[in-house]
Amino acid sequence: MDRIKGDERILGDSDFVESVLSEANETFDHRYERKQQGYDMSRVAERVASIYGLDRDDIFQKGRQKDRVDARDLFCFWCTRELGLSQTELARSLGMTVPGIGYAVRRGESIAVREGYQLVGNVD
Repeated sequence: MDRIKGDERILGDSDFVESVLSEANETFDHRYERKQQGYDMSRVAERVASIYGLDRDDIFQKGRQKDRVDARDLFCFWCTRELGLSQTELARSLGMTVPGIGYAVRRGESIAVREGYQLVGNVD
């Protein structure tokens, strides 16, 4: 009898279940790797600040200047996707609302894709 891989929390055939579990594991491994490389909120802020020519503290200050907003958006995207930080934690650190962080993450993703920015690996 063939054994079917499954997980009672995931509905679907065994190929789908394996795919979902594999992707979840890759995400976990990726985030763990970033933390092992010494990336935390502060280091991400330094990377973003260097891209935009800002001081690291500018990312954490309120303001609607385009470069600050874009930097904050990219910062939120990388912190959530690369480090796995919660939007609640970011909201607290930036003095923003959780829905505001959600919008910032989406805008930050667009910036990263459009400009080809990566947290690790490319040169500004």
